Amino acid sequence: MADALSVISTSVLRNLSDKLYEKRKNAALEIEGIVRQLASAGDHDKITAVINLLTTEFTMSPQANHRKGGLIGLAAATVGLSNDAAQHLEQIVPPVLNSFSDQDSRVRYYACEALYNIAKVVRGDFIIFFNQIFDALCKLSADSDVNVQSAAHLLDRLVKDIVTESDQFSIEEFIPLLRERMNVLNPFVRQFLVGWITVLDSVPDIDMLGFLPDFLDGLFNMLSDSSHEIRQQADSALSEFLQEIKNSPSVDYRRMAEILVQRADSPDEFTRLTAITWMNEFVKLGGDQLVCYYADILGAILPCISDKEEKIRVVARETNEELRAIRADPAEGFDVGAILSISKRQLSSEWDATRSEALQWILTLLDRHRAEVLSYLNEILDSLLKALSDKSDEVVLLVLEIHACIAKDQHHFRQLLVFLVHKFRVDNTLLEKRGALIIRKLCVLLNAEIVYRELSMILEGEADLDFASTMVQALNLILLTSSELTELRDLLKKSLANDSGKDLFVSLYASWCHAPMAIISLCLLAQAYQHASVVIRSLGEEDITVRFLVQLDKLVRLLETPIFAYLRLQLLDPGRYSWLLKVLYGLLMLLPQQSAAFKILRTRLKTVPPYSFNGDIMRTASGTYYSQRIHHVPTGSQIMEDGDLGVDSLANMHNGINFSVRLQQFEQMLQQHRSQARLQSQQHHNNLTSSKEKQKHEDQSSEHDISRPPSRTSRRGSGQS
Repeated sequence: MADALSVISTSVLRNLSDKLYEKRKNAALEIEGIVRQLASAGDHDKITAVINLLTTEFTMSPQANHRKGGLIGLAAATVGLSNDAAQHLEQIVPPVLNSFSDQDSRVRYYACEALYNIAKVVRGDFIIFFNQIFDALCKLSADSDVNVQSAAHLLDRLVKDIVTESDQFSIEEFIPLLRERMNVLNPFVRQFLVGWITVLDSVPDIDMLGFLPDFLDGLFNMLSDSSHEIRQQADSALSEFLQEIKNSPSVDYRRMAEILVQRADSPDEFTRLTAITWMNEFVKLGGDQLVCYYADILGAILPCISDKEEKIRVVARETNEELRAIRADPAEGFDVGAILSISKRQLSSEWDATRSEALQWILTLLDRHRAEVLSYLNEILDSLLKALSDKSDEVVLLVLEIHACIAKDQHHFRQLLVFLVHKFRVDNTLLEKRGALIIRKLCVLLNAEIVYRELSMILEGEADLDFASTMVQALNLILLTSSELTELRDLLKKSLANDSGKDLFVSLYASWCHAPMAIISLCLLAQAYQHASVVIRSLGEEDITVRFLVQLDKLVRLLETPIFAYLRLQLLDPGRYSWLLKVLYGLLMLLPQQSAAFKILRTRLKTVPPYSFNGDIMRTASGTYYSQRIHHVPTGSQIMEDGDLGVDSLANMHNGINFSVRLQQFEQMLQQHRSQARLQSQQHHNNLTSSKEKQKHEDQSSEHDISRPPSRTSRRGSGQS
């Protein structure tokens, strides 16, 4: 200190700590001259003593004016040293950096000013303190004093200029510092950080793209900032990086993909859109490198397909298609199980579009990697089966496509239909609302005849007779009305002349016995009119239920549709199709006379011509004469008159169909339904009787309580108890 005092007068030191800026400035100019003379003389020991004096007696002083003077003095000493300043920087810079955290805002301001002047002198030599200076500037950018912020911004610009022209700057050392601060929420700090990222990225010799995964998440975090300016700056920086990625031959897509997946789930729309846009480019540019991340990317894309923002939906759909177009192989790391797991999870999404796309992925995987998908079948089957109850028709149709694809194997085919019947049993609403859609689609995707045969076999042994009846009625209505089952109906029409038709008729007959009206419909379709007539006459009083009449009403109306046009045309030859007339009159006799169906059918029967067009006449119960001559058709594959082979007994074999056995089969099933109906009626009666007796007992107890005389206690006065 003595060396320093020998070269600096007392008056200069006094002025350096004066409260007036001008005096401090003049004192600093004198110190600058003194240090310049010492530097010229090469007396660095005295220079060191001067710097130590300024540090210990001024910058570390409890007096604010002393600290201000010390900072100005250190800057002046650096200017005086000029080219020799580098060897004294380790003495000069630390006291200035420490002053950045001073409690007095004016001291912090002068610290910025001092470091600015020091940096102007030493330029590139200044880089060794870059990390400490960056940390200090980061804090000062959010300073509570506006003047300090302004001074810090000026210093920041100068430091940026020095860094961009320096070849000593270490990006490897800087990145950890940047990464630590990227999640800071202060808007001034965020602007400061984005500014540095942009500047460093503009330097050709600095590879910021290689370190992008280290601060990418922070940039995405800024996209949801409340400040429009910060969002704009972050978006601009991200756009620039994305353009560099497109032009770069080698990019680390994997680490960034993880960040994008997380950000695609952001509550902020702009963040989601940017993340999905990046993912879209990644899939196009580095699809092969992202094989192991396909499941994660898909998990991010599928929810965005149903986003409320249209731009996000459009980009998400495009990305989804790009991803699906890539044909990756399990041997290359493609995880079929992970994709299936994501698809399964998205089946519970509240959005139809997302559920549909998840199912499309399962279909795609079945097409490309069937064996692998089937190995995971137990894990996804339950979700696929539950999806049959989905509220969206599109989703249900896609699920059915998947089931049909799986059901190419006989085991899975049977398993599907067994579960489907079970699902209809436990969820009657599904059968009512979606039964027709599901059955028709399965008939299109799979063979309609095989589907109906298998369902018939399952229902034949159904223990729940009421459900079996309902299910058969539903299948029968689909059979009679669906355009998809035209070939099946045509096959049944040939039941008496064709072996395939006969086998189908016999196969369906066993389960169709659960519903009398379904059997009658089946016989009409197969033109087995004589058997239909016998079935009608075998019905008893207890078989004619409300449900039966409803089904009969439907059948009468169906008889007027194009499906049964052939049957109506056969009425032009009443002599030949007398059993058909008996069937129709039998149905008419079962209908209430005031019902609309009765009037429809009676009107149709009135149009039957009073004679056969071959001239034969016979008399009916209404007084009209019809021919009773039976017309035998020549041998061959043609159907005989009235669906019969002649006037032989019913027990005769008609194209191998033993109608006598079929009738017994029907009557046995009918008896089972009657027994169950009686049992249910008896149980209902017992429950009703029990309820009435319980009510009567309660009423009697109540009357007894009312008629009981009051006790002695109750007759006492209120004060006697």
